[in-house]
This record gives sequence, structure tokens and C-alpha cells, in this order.
Amino acid sequence: MKKIILKPGREKSLLQRHPWVFSGAVEKVIGNPEIGETVAVCDSAGHFLGWGAYSPSSQIRVRVWSFDEEEKISAEFFYNRIQTALWIREKSVLLRDTNAYRLVHAESDGLPGLIVDRYSDWLVVQFLSAGANYWKKEIVSVLSELGVGGIYERSDVEVRRLEGLSETRGVLWGKEPPSIIRVKENGFQFAIDIQTGQKTGFYLDQRVNRERLQEYCQGKDVLNCFCYTGGFTVYALAGGANSVLSIDSSDGALALADENVKLNQLPEERNRWLEADVFLALRKFRDEGRSFDLIVLDPPKFASTAAQAQRAARGYKDINLLAIKLLKPGGILFTFSCSGGITPELFQKIVAGAAIDARADVQILERLYQSPDHPVLLTFPEGEYLKGLVCIKRPTDH
Repeated sequence: MKKIILKPGREKSLLQRHPWVFSGAVEKVIGNPEIGETVAVCDSAGHFLGWGAYSPSSQIRVRVWSFDEEEKISAEFFYNRIQTALWIREKSVLLRDTNAYRLVHAESDGLPGLIVDRYSDWLVVQFLSAGANYWKKEIVSVLSELGVGGIYERSDVEVRRLEGLSETRGVLWGKEPPSIIRVKENGFQFAIDIQTGQKTGFYLDQRVNRERLQEYCQGKDVLNCFCYTGGFTVYALAGGANSVLSIDSSDGALALADENVKLNQLPEERNRWLEADVFLALRKFRDEGRSFDLIVLDPPKFASTAAQAQRAARGYKDINLLAIKLLKPGGILFTFSCSGGITPELFQKIVAGAAIDARADVQILERLYQSPDHPVLLTFPEGEYLKGLVCIKRPTDH
């Protein structure tokens, strides 16, 4: 049996069912396991702690599949875990009016490093860890039984290099997806690109937050920053916004965003697109004395790890400072961070610092999180990566 023996006292996190073993906790490796192969993780006395996937290149040396010594990591194991994940999604009342959702959310679904998103008749899969990649054939075989037209891989992400894996994408099973497919969400339609779009094609994690935004938009002048393919724009226009100005640096994303507004037969005369760097655009608006009733900040990931948090914090503070200055008194800010290295507590401190520098009193009205198809395992808080605040810029006392 191939084993990982931990240093004395380094078993605490595993006893608390956290699935990661860091390289610094490893005393020795027995049996020369290959990348992604299943190993037994044992404490310094040799007592079994869990079955995990070995990753010799990563700081996360082992990702645990199971804490049950009797459980065998096999094709049947992956079938059972995926079926459980599917059952949980099918029970969710918040997923009944959509055919686009996350089916497997990695560690939180007991499948470390595996992401599976469903878009109508297509599955888009990411194998982000050595272990998930090792079992790719068996995982694809299970997924092919879910009644889909095709399975497409989007493992073209930098994080794979930390696992000693190269980036890759392409058809894994079935037909090649068309360049643009349509999905439905909360009564709206969206055209998405699963082959080359951001993440797996769409920001599924913002579904409930888009719906929440809609309720704030009646009669408002809205600024949607980092709009990508216009998810928040569609909901803002449907919510009765007086005007929506949406900014993104990608002309391709804006073209698809424009198609999504037309697809939902929303008032195009109330809508404007701006291809620009958001940071530069916000500074220009500030210098011009522009103002808005509601601003959405949904930037891309600035920090993947806690080590990158300090640099990322500067970027988050900058855009939030500019946004708060651009808000009218009584204006609403929907601000988000999808960076795993930024905790909810740190994110609130960053936004608070921005408000202080803007010399504005800002209150939190709501806290927002990722959609329920992105569940968070209680023993794996890192699964809660998306955090959002709905804030109001206090007007002058009456």
C-alpha cells in the first residue's frame, strides 16, 4: 500500500475532516506513488486518516477523497459521489427555472479539483487537481450517462500548472458544442460560449445575486462594471432601470452581451455598452463629475491564494473607492470578490477603507454569496469563494 506519513501533531485538520494535506505536514512518502494516484494518509503512529490523491508538485500534497478506511476509490466511488451531487441539485427549489447550473463543486461535493457545469444539453468539465485528472476516464464515463449531448473540457486554467499538469481543452465525449448555445435562467435566455468564454462560459455563481439586483433597479441609472456577457445588465433592464451603462474590456464579451439584451427583448434605447478598462473608465467618470444611482462591481479574480491577497486588496480598494465617489447620495453599491485569497472579513475591511477614503458613510444592507448549486462544505470553508455586499451611500441627514 502506498502511504503518506504525517509529521507528529499534523493530523488535526484531517481529524476535523478538512480534505487538504500541505507539503509541510508530510514526514515521508512510502511506495513511490505516481501523480494523482490514491494513497493512504496516516498519522505519525501509522493510524489511517483518509484516502487521498497524491500531487508531488503542489503545495497541497494530498487532497482527500474519503475518510472511510473501508471505502474503495474506484469508478463506483465517482458514480456514487456524482449521483449524490445531482440529487442535491434536483432537490433545490432555487434551480427549478434554469437549465444551467453547477453539478459538481469540487471539494464541497467530496470530489476535490473536479468542476462540472451543466448548460442545457452540454456538460463543461474542469479537472483542476492531479487526482481528478488521474480519474478522468472514469469520471467522463459516469457523466456520459446523464443524458447529455456532449462533454467539453475547459481545463485551460493556470491552476493546473501548480499540480504539474498542462492546460487543455476540447471534446471529451459526444458531439462538439456549437460556438454559441442558449440557456435559460429565471425566465431569461442567455447566449453563452462554453468553448472560449470566461470560466466555463457563464458566471453561474451569480444567479441569485442577479435576481436580487433586479429588485433594486426600478427608475435607477445603473453602471455595470466588468459586465462580461451582460448578466447583471439583463436583470437591471428587466427591473425597470432608467438607463444601464455596462463596461468590459472585451469586445467579444460585449457583442454577446448585446445579443443577450436583444434575446430577452429588453429596451435597447435604455442601454449602452462601453469597451474600456474599468479602472480608467471610472477615473474618467470621476473627473467628469458623473454619478449613478446603482453601481455593480463584479471584477475577475484578483487573488487565487492568501499569498496574493495584499496585492489584490489594493485593486479592490481602488475600484470600490472610485465607485463610492461616483454614487449619488442614497445610491446602491453591489460589490463582489470571487478571489479565494480574500476572506469575507478582509473584503468588508477593504470596502470600509474605500468608504473612509471617499469620506462617505456607507452602510451594509445585505451580504451576498454564491448560488446554492455552489454549496460550501462546513469543514471546507475555502469553498465559499464568492462574497458580496449590497451597500448604501448614506445621504445627508434630513
